[in-house]
Amino acid sequence: MQTPNNTSEANFKFAPVSKTSLTGDRILRPSLNYWQDAWRRLKKNRLAMAGLIILAALILLAIIAPLVSSYDYQTQNLKLKNAMPSADHWFGTDDFGRDLWTRVWVGTRISLFIGITAALIDLVVGVIYGGISAYYGGKVDEVMQRTIEIVYAIPFLLIAILLIMVIGSGISSIIIAYSITGWVPMARLVRGQMLTLKEQEFVLASRTLGASPLRIIMRSLIPNALGIIIVQITFVVPSAIFTEAFLSFIGLGVVPPLASLGNLLSDGANVMRLYAYRLIVPTIVFSLILISFNVLGDGLRDALDPKMRK
Repeated sequence: MQTPNNTSEANFKFAPVSKTSLTGDRILRPSLNYWQDAWRRLKKNRLAMAGLIILAALILLAIIAPLVSSYDYQTQNLKLKNAMPSADHWFGTDDFGRDLWTRVWVGTRISLFIGITAALIDLVVGVIYGGISAYYGGKVDEVMQRTIEIVYAIPFLLIAILLIMVIGSGISSIIIAYSITGWVPMARLVRGQMLTLKEQEFVLASRTLGASPLRIIMRSLIPNALGIIIVQITFVVPSAIFTEAFLSFIGLGVVPPLASLGNLLSDGANVMRLYAYRLIVPTIVFSLILISFNVLGDGLRDALDPKMRK
């Protein structure tokens, strides 16, 4: 029986290992923080990115288009009453010969301003109220939650009508009316999130180090709930815009000649059988705003959810 060559057999089964062959500890992708990873995942969501791009385009048009337009949104020219869309008036004109291209983008600017302002007020009031309620708990939480239930039970339309009777119709009355009750969902959401966060070790560490309740809420609790707060904001803005449109549609909102999407829709609905373009154009812009905010909010909810991280 022939004995195999031990040296050749060893060379066949084993090979020298170099340092470059050690791939066990190799970093396969660059290190990303929470926000960088959220942005990476958001970019993969085509629908959410489409909503973001459309929103950016609409906001730019609302800012720039009235400034570069040859027509003022209030200037009347009865000779051009209800003119069809043309090279001079891209969206046509209204009953008073006012250029609808300028009025639509001024109205978009007003509606976005109302929505964003109302959302910022809801953000400040709701986050602080919900944070205080969750952090202290006990009787403080009980009283604050009963207050929320009372505020939430008041019909919004009743508040809006009373404010309009006191201070008159306009942008300020819409913002105030919405802000009186609009912060309640934000406060409830923040409270539920912070009830979980306040039991975490980092909050206990802050208390042990002598941090004040305000510092713990502002520096520890709110930053860790920022993701869900941002998502909620993307749903608050279209809700406020829809509220403005509803109030303006029934004549309780923005007062003409100042334009908003609500009163443009109202004017267009009155003549939609004769001049359909006056209803179609603001409806398209209004729908794009609401849809874009909603799909962006859905995308942010997925991107900012740590459980979806891969």
